[in-house]
Amino acid sequence: MLDFIYYPVSAILWFWHQVFGFALGKNSGIAWALAVVFLVFTLRLVLYKPFVKQVRTTKQMQELQPQIKELQKKYKNDRQQMTVEMQKLQKDHGFNPLMGCLPVLLQVPVFLGLFHVLRSFNRTGTGIGQLGMSAYDNAHTPNYIFGVGDVQSFLTARLFGAPLSGFITEPMKVLESFADYGGVPSKVAIAAVSIPLMIIAGLATHFNARASVARQSEAAAANPQAAMMNKLALWVFPLGVLVGGPFLPIAILIYWVSNNIWTYAQQHLVFGRMEAEEEEKKAQALERRAQNAPKPGAKPVDVRKKQDAAPKQDAAPKEDAVTDAVDTTKKAAAPQASQNGAARQTGNKKRSGNRGRANQKRRR
Repeated sequence: MLDFIYYPVSAILWFWHQVFGFALGKNSGIAWALAVVFLVFTLRLVLYKPFVKQVRTTKQMQELQPQIKELQKKYKNDRQQMTVEMQKLQKDHGFNPLMGCLPVLLQVPVFLGLFHVLRSFNRTGTGIGQLGMSAYDNAHTPNYIFGVGDVQSFLTARLFGAPLSGFITEPMKVLESFADYGGVPSKVAIAAVSIPLMIIAGLATHFNARASVARQSEAAAANPQAAMMNKLALWVFPLGVLVGGPFLPIAILIYWVSNNIWTYAQQHLVFGRMEAEEEEKKAQALERRAQNAPKPGAKPVDVRKKQDAAPKQDAAPKEDAVTDAVDTTKKAAAPQASQNGAARQTGNKKRSGNRGRANQKRRR
């Protein structure tokens, strides 16, 4: 059903086993363990770009939280309009919510595929998904890309005395199927390898979650849903590794540890680059501001005043011409005004004299 996952996963694991088996020996438990580790690194390298987009999407989501809250408050009684406005906001900012969970969604089938391939090296069990094969049939049946010789090599390999497909709660009947290939392993040896891996995996999960929570903004951390997810990531998930560890094969625990180590290193690398980008942008903004600022001791020049002063200078000659014309008119009108004034004064004198004579005649 999921062969399109099982075959690629088994092919990558086979490749790395060939590499390390050539150097350390085909039946070496360390070679098989390193093959699992580098299988994880290969898959995480393929998912590197989606992880970077996930980090940027998460950060962008935190930056958009104030606007999202405003939309929720504004359209709290209109769910349809709120959805439309939210989609418009996401489109304007190039935000894709799917990128926030894509790397996790892609890792789930990989984990399931690796779990199935590793468990299929020993199909003598009768549990869910097991075939209940005999020890002989299991050792002589290929496992996807792995041939019969590879299956027997995996069964023979031991990591500090424990088979990679063994787990603490594994039935004794299944452990006896290893008898012809390295001997029957003890549960003490399996527990001695599994328990440290469980503790390391739990601690790595906790510290990865802590590093992620520490980079959240105050607004994002104050969100009730985000606060609940932070508590789950910090405490419940690491505890889940410790509780589920006894039921997981050693190879899966190795996968979990190496996956968390990669995640921890990748987070510091990606966030470090993003912080460097932000610092560079701030430095460029300060440099532009410094270039536009006036020099020390220089009087700042207002560009608007320059623009307003230019048309006034152009209009000055016109105003001078009008003034000159007015002055010329006044000068031309001055003699006429003086003559008219004199005539009026003479007329007034004559009139005053005539009126005096008339009055004298009347008195007589």
